[in-house]
Amino acid sequence: MRIITLLAASLLTMTNPLHASELPENQVDAGKVNAQGKPVTLLGQGVKVGDTAPDFKVVDGNFVPVTLANYQGKPVLISVVPSLDTGICSLQTKYFNEKVAKEYAGVAMLTISADLPFAQKRFCKTENIDQIDTLSDSVWRDFGAKYGLYIKDMGLLSRAVLVLDKDHKVVYKQLVSNLASEPDYQGAIEALKQL
Repeated sequence: MRIITLLAASLLTMTNPLHASELPENQVDAGKVNAQGKPVTLLGQGVKVGDTAPDFKVVDGNFVPVTLANYQGKPVLISVVPSLDTGICSLQTKYFNEKVAKEYAGVAMLTISADLPFAQKRFCKTENIDQIDTLSDSVWRDFGAKYGLYIKDMGLLSRAVLVLDKDHKVVYKQLVSNLASEPDYQGAIEALKQL
């Protein structure tokens, strides 16, 4: 209990998290995602292929801040999932961990969700996720805001896959149109082959 209290106190001294009401609607990806047949509204700036990927701040399993700058000079694959504790998100994360990460060892592989770091750590231990960095956007909502992937009224991130080259230019973006569907893994792999 003392550790949780200390963590909470240290997080309060950091930048306050964004509230959904402060975020603009993502005009880049408006109308492109649905959940259970109904459109969802994405909040934040949004990015396009060809953009320089915005830096972001998330936390790892120990609440240590991690930014895109931590991967400077390396290509990056970012697998974005709503919640690791759901079937499709689990499959997506395991696929990149087991079938892609070893093949592309020179690429930083990240999974980002809005799950708390405690839940992510438990999931990774249970599912033997050890080839990718699992990061949480639950503290500041900075990643979701800068990439336009924060789902209004859900507190989750939309499912997506992004590939950044070594200069962190977006060379591939897949916004999965149905939250309940897996991404097109082959499309992401083809983008990795071009790096």
